[in-house]
Amino acid sequence: MPELQLIDLLIVPQWIVPIYPRATVLEEHAVAVRDGLILDILPLSEARRSYTQAESVFLPGHALMPGLINLHTHAAMSLMRGLADDLPLMRWLNERIWPAESSFASEKFVHDGTLLACAEMLRGGTTCFSDMYFYPGAAAAAVERAGMRACLGLAVLDFPTPYAADADDYLNKGLAARDALRNSSHVTTCLAPHAPYTVSDRTFEKVLTYAEQLNLNIHTHLHETHDELAQSKKQHGMRPLQRMAGLGLLGPGLIAAHGVHLTTGEIELLAERGCHIAHCPTSNLKLASGTAPVTALLEKGVNVGLGSDGAASNNRLDMFGEMRLAALLAKGSSGNAETLPAWQAMEMATINAARALGMDEQIGTLQPGKYADMVALDLNCLETQPCYDVISHLVYTAGREQVSHVWVAGEPVLKDGQLLSLDPKEILERTKAWQKRLRTTH
Repeated sequence: MPELQLIDLLIVPQWIVPIYPRATVLEEHAVAVRDGLILDILPLSEARRSYTQAESVFLPGHALMPGLINLHTHAAMSLMRGLADDLPLMRWLNERIWPAESSFASEKFVHDGTLLACAEMLRGGTTCFSDMYFYPGAAAAAVERAGMRACLGLAVLDFPTPYAADADDYLNKGLAARDALRNSSHVTTCLAPHAPYTVSDRTFEKVLTYAEQLNLNIHTHLHETHDELAQSKKQHGMRPLQRMAGLGLLGPGLIAAHGVHLTTGEIELLAERGCHIAHCPTSNLKLASGTAPVTALLEKGVNVGLGSDGAASNNRLDMFGEMRLAALLAKGSSGNAETLPAWQAMEMATINAARALGMDEQIGTLQPGKYADMVALDLNCLETQPCYDVISHLVYTAGREQVSHVWVAGEPVLKDGQLLSLDPKEILERTKAWQKRLRTTH
């Protein structure tokens, strides 16, 4: 009889949805984890003959899938959830959000807001997010404390905030933060010029130079509203995407958030250059920005991931909600019920987002050699019965309230719905203190 291999963890759910191979569901299988990586996914009978484990987790009636990836958010803005609802984007920014940030943005604000966001995302099955905000060092401290992953966008604008005085100051502070975080196992960085309407050509050119020299992605807002397009045509004589193309910014390292208003030619250009879109369906609807042409983007081969945007404009960091809404909007806007099926919505929230971040060899699917970033959902409750097609169920029926367990690199961060890496009581106390301050002033 062959000697059994020692592993750290064996997880035995009822269903495994690995994402790859596409639309696959495995039953009576197990996931073997060693040193934070997926060692094997194999029939349970074979697992018992092959491995001995330090810990076994049996999850009858549960589905196991990769951790969700939120491709566009502003985590610290969770402290402004509900502060400025029911306003269009530019009034929302100019009248409420930017004034609040000028009064309160600080390292402590970002740390505490990011902690709140991390707690919400982990409880909802999100194990990695792509952020864009100030004070990246403070955000990184919260992410590492939570035990999840993040790609922190190093914000760049052409106007002053409490964080930085001008574009050069943003870049210098961002690059210093990048250097300080280079050895982090959970945090990566990218350059994040806020948007074409807040960043000059000169600044974009500097961003591109640093991105090329340091092999960093670029994360920006793009074509979110009609106002943005009109302002660009008035100021630059062209649409934002055309301007960015002329500056050399379009390429496989570009993550463009929103992409709501795109022509056929612009979609073809994005596909040709290998750019990525972070689709934020809830935020786009709430700010009345419009509905992104996701069907056309996918048909042309543009890689589309899903994002929540910040909790100040969503007001949830709920990737299960984004999957469901993205699928429904695509069907309704295209008039084709077969558009964006459940398996494809799941890809947008996992492997597509990982590909946009350049992390598709590490996360985004359950495969041997990748990090054991995994989420289990309990489908035993009345609201999720009966279950005929588990992939369909995970998109259209289940929600973040069904998330029972979360692992990041094989380490449990949520067990039986309870956070292990963060203290909810402490986070609530911090949040209420900030709420009192913001309510008094704004």
